[in-house]
This record gives sequence, C-alpha cells and structure tokens, in this order.
Amino acid sequence: MSSIKTVLRKKALADGTYPVCLRVTKNRKTKFFNTIFKTTENEWDFSSGCFNRKNSNYIQNNRLLLKFKDRALKIYSDLQLEKEYFDLDDFSKRFRVDNNPASGYLFPFWEEIIAEMRLAGRMGNATMYNETMKSVNHFCRFKKIRFQDITNSFLNKYEAWLRSRGGTDGGISIKQRTLRALYNKAIERDITKDINHPFKTYKISKLKGRGIKKALDMDQVSRIIQFDLIKYPHLRDARNYFVFSFYTRGMNYTDMMVLEWKDIDATTISYIRNKTKGRFVITILPPVREILNYYKENALATEYVFPILLKDGLTPAQIADRKKKTLAKYNRDLKEIAKICAINKSLSSYVARHSFANCLKQKGVATDIIGESLGHKDLMTTQVYLKELGSTVLDDAAALLL
Repeated sequence: MSSIKTVLRKKALADGTYPVCLRVTKNRKTKFFNTIFKTTENEWDFSSGCFNRKNSNYIQNNRLLLKFKDRALKIYSDLQLEKEYFDLDDFSKRFRVDNNPASGYLFPFWEEIIAEMRLAGRMGNATMYNETMKSVNHFCRFKKIRFQDITNSFLNKYEAWLRSRGGTDGGISIKQRTLRALYNKAIERDITKDINHPFKTYKISKLKGRGIKKALDMDQVSRIIQFDLIKYPHLRDARNYFVFSFYTRGMNYTDMMVLEWKDIDATTISYIRNKTKGRFVITILPPVREILNYYKENALATEYVFPILLKDGLTPAQIADRKKKTLAKYNRDLKEIAKICAINKSLSSYVARHSFANCLKQKGVATDIIGESLGHKDLMTTQVYLKELGSTVLDDAAALLL
C-alpha cells in the first residue's frame, strides 16, 4: 500500500503555524518531506490537502504544491520501473537530490537536518546545529552558498572570523566539527560528493583545547559531601546532585534529570547515557543510597528520581527548555556552595566528572584504568575505555573513594 499526500504536520511552529509537508507512505512506513510552505489550520483544506480560499495567495500556492506532488509521483513511478524493490530511503535520496531545486545549497539542507533532529527528540544536537548554522550564515553575510563553496580556504577564513569575535580553540572546534558532520551527512545523502572534501586538508585536531580542566581534589570534594544542609537547606538539591554525580562516575546533568526509578534496583543503577547512547551499570555506593533514600521519601508524583522534571510526558522541546532553566540554577547554587566551602575554583555541574577522575588518580588507581580522558580530554575516548573495561573494574575503583 502506498500514498503521497500534502498534509499539515501535527506540531505547530513557534509562530502558531504548521509546516506543509509531503507525506509519502509505502508498506505502512511513512516519511515527511518539507515544502516551502507553512500555514494556519483555518487556511488549510484537510480533505483535499491544499490551501483554501482564506489563504491570501491560495491559487498560486496550490499550483506550486501540485508541482511538488507531481514531482514525488514521478519519482515514485520511475523507481517502480527501475527497481524490483525500493524503500522510502531510495525515494528520499532521489526526491531530495535530483528534483529538489534547493539541492546542493548549504542552508536549506542544514535546516532540514535540524528539523529531523527535533522530530527525533535530539534537542541538544538540534540546538548545536542551529547555533552553528546561524554563525556560518552570519559569516557568509546571509548569502546562498553551495557545498562546493566549503573549501579549505573557506574554513580558514571562518576560523579567523570566529577568532576576531573572541572565539577560543574549544568553541571554534565545536563549530567546525558540527560543519564537518553536516558535510558528511550531505555526502551520505548524495547531496554532494566526497571529491576535494575540505576537512581532509583542514585539520580540526589542531584546535584541541589546551586549557586546564577544573577538577577538585578529595579534600575539596569531602567539604561538599559534609556540607551543612541544615544551615543551608536551599542548597540541598545542588549538593545532592553534585555528590550523586561524583559517586556515579560523573553522571552528567542530562542523565540525572531523566533518570527514572525503574532504572534502579537493590544494588545498581542502569541507564543509557544520552550523549553517547552507551549503557552503564553502576553499583550503588552508600552516599548514593543515602541520596536516593532522601528523594524516595520526598518523591514527586512522577517517574523521575530527581525533582527536576515536574511531570511526566513532556515533549523533547519542553525537556530541553526545563533543562536550560534548572541547569542554570544548579550552577549558580554550586558557585554559592564553593564560596561557603572555601573552594577557590569555579564549580559547575561538569566539575563532578573531572573530579571523579582526578580523585581516582589521587587514590593511586592505574592511569590505564582511568585514562586521561574521563572528562579530561575526549568523551569518545572515555566511552571506548568504559566499554572495554566493563563495570567491575570501575565499581572497585569508585569504592576507593569511600
């Protein structure tokens, strides 16, 4: 069973309008393809899949919509003739590349990738891609550019432009890596070719940050563990989150935020890390058990362990918005804790992860077990060694911190 229809997406945009898309269905699987239009519900005829008379330019807009649909029907028909079997990925490649008037242009493809990420709930990636796209767009002075315009010279000029605006190695590296990932996606989807790939000559590795990561020693961590919660009750959550993160191998804020009670059994916490999608099984140490008991006794009517997300069933966008607000407060509270504890370092949510590795070193744990990378160099390296070592070694190492 197959069908091609023009429809409104169910989720409204920020301005209250809805994207007009082509919905292609084959063998009960569906893909959506953005058109250039968006509109309100009262300007759309749902039964016929076109603009109604309330739309100010409905005749011309409907003609263009029909062209989109005709193009899709032709591609579908051609694939039927060419292949005994094809799927929606085959259709997608043909539709986006061969027949899309914007094919080969950087920013329309970029916007499409961002839309896909948001639809998949990958809000962190979507935000990074969107911020980088705005930066590159500004650098290009909002001109239309194609993928073949992204050359080694372009990348070096973009780097120089970022530096002129106060960019650091770390910040520039993030933007260039995002641009490289987008370029690779364009190659995968046959938007551009792997000929003269600019990142084969422009090396992002030269931008590795050389700044010293902030990490506490065991004495400083102990001050936070022993923090006077009776005197400073408004800082209880921040102290608990930091200690919990420290004793769970530096679990980051996002993973703590969405940690559910079903992820916890009598002796372990099992979760999938949001950033790397790797699974972690962590033995519950006494300080973690104490914190879990507190939040069990004071639990909200949600599935979550910590009172960060206040209700179940939030959309990815709502979760991302809540994270932004609560993480900012958490970091402010940590700075207040640092001041009270006479810790002369800028304390933030990620310092728990660096401190975990630093304190293991202080305890004499072998460098090959810790790596230099548990938050100190490269998160991908961290993921590799965690995967290779397994849980037992790290649980034994973590127990040394008690």
